[in-house]
Amino acid sequence: MSAIGPNDDTARAWAYHNATKHSESSIRSSPHYLDWANQPIPLKIYTTLEPIPLPRDAVQTGISAISAISASGTESAGETSRTPALEDLARILYFSAGITKKKTYPGGEMYFRAASCTGALYEIELYIVCGDLPGLPAGVYHFGPGDFALRRLREGDHRGLLGLNAPVVVACTGTYWRNAWKYRARTYRHFGWDNGTILANMLAMTAALQLPANVRCGFVDGDVNALLDLETEREVAFSLVTIGESSSEPPPAPNLERLNFPTVPLSKSEVDYPELREIHAASSLEPGDGRLNSLIALQIREFRRPSPNFSVPEFPSDTIEQVILRRGSSRRFARKSITLDQLSTILDSSTSGIPADFPALNDLYLIVNAVDGLDPGAYFYNQRDRKLECLKPGEFRSDARYLGLQQDLPGDAAVDVFFLAALDPIFETYGNRGYRAVNLEAGIVGGKVYLATYAQRLGATGLTFFDDDVTRFFSPHAADKSAIFLVALGKAGHL
Repeated sequence: MSAIGPNDDTARAWAYHNATKHSESSIRSSPHYLDWANQPIPLKIYTTLEPIPLPRDAVQTGISAISAISASGTESAGETSRTPALEDLARILYFSAGITKKKTYPGGEMYFRAASCTGALYEIELYIVCGDLPGLPAGVYHFGPGDFALRRLREGDHRGLLGLNAPVVVACTGTYWRNAWKYRARTYRHFGWDNGTILANMLAMTAALQLPANVRCGFVDGDVNALLDLETEREVAFSLVTIGESSSEPPPAPNLERLNFPTVPLSKSEVDYPELREIHAASSLEPGDGRLNSLIALQIREFRRPSPNFSVPEFPSDTIEQVILRRGSSRRFARKSITLDQLSTILDSSTSGIPADFPALNDLYLIVNAVDGLDPGAYFYNQRDRKLECLKPGEFRSDARYLGLQQDLPGDAAVDVFFLAALDPIFETYGNRGYRAVNLEAGIVGGKVYLATYAQRLGATGLTFFDDDVTRFFSPHAADKSAIFLVALGKAGHL
């Protein structure tokens, strides 16, 4: 395919990926000290817009967490398909990105959200683009977790600008500085992971509410950024999610005017990382971009689901809401075994499929340290055949610790799940947009792993890693693949 735009120049995505790899030498040669006095606030706060409070007393769904996590999006909602009401939207937003708990420290309070986020920095913002809903007029809204309210940015139905006729479109954006304060140029990877864990919760909640939902990477970035009136030097659209079904086309979108609503500064000063803006520009789509054709058609995995080579037990009965409220990120693992049934449930429910305009992109590799009924070793999880394939037997706790940036957590965990992907064919199909999609998919599946783990009253945490060492450890099977994400899981220990 001849180059027709920045998205096709895949050398730019490779350059970013290689430049942001972790290694022993890169960690030693580039130490980073956090300026706590300049830490960004974890919220976008509009100072002149009136809040529209969201209802807090919605009835819970009663749907089991594992059932909601396992829903692939291929199931038809049938006669229960409907336009979401304001109460539904409130439940989806709260259990995806709402503040679920807080801890008080001598220096103040720390708030925790429904979904896991790197460094608890919460750089992902959610916006709503909708037609008229029961309880909410058509408009463009920003979701504020701090006071659990919407703020209207634009009046009227603007879905026509997006070319989407679902009743609700959730636009997810990433704010560079809020995450780069700690993670610097690696932040664009974190956009995918942290957006993905939010979407894992969102897809589970829409499944529990029997509302169809689809994740979209195929959209024109400039149109969404303009609609949300983003200051794109600092914040950019990353993904979309459609919720509900509609048989009617949205009306033509009204003309857009700049809004320039003032917001509270994130911190007293910001450090610019131009690499972040460069990779985002390289992975952005423009009108007429040929790569849009590869993303517009829905490509949910609809393959035969054979019996796994492990047993899938009865699902735990905790509801999806109960599990999300209980979820956290483990800070220590006890060196105790989990059962093969528990691991089987986690793998089976997490890889049942994602309703998205991209197919499965990541492969799952495991270091098994302590699973009753399964020998320790390195494994590949064959998602199509639902089989665990042993690559090499042995005790690899020390290797897991080293690969997870020499942290104790992956060494102490019962299982470490590594996400690896063959980037060359992904880039060939999707261009640089594939880099956004592969990190997003890893975050979604990783988020499902989180939820399925906590549904069984175990613990989990996302971790970073030495990129090339991960590939080498799982080679020759993983040769020519790149490390994308890591989730460690097991029985939580006490600090």
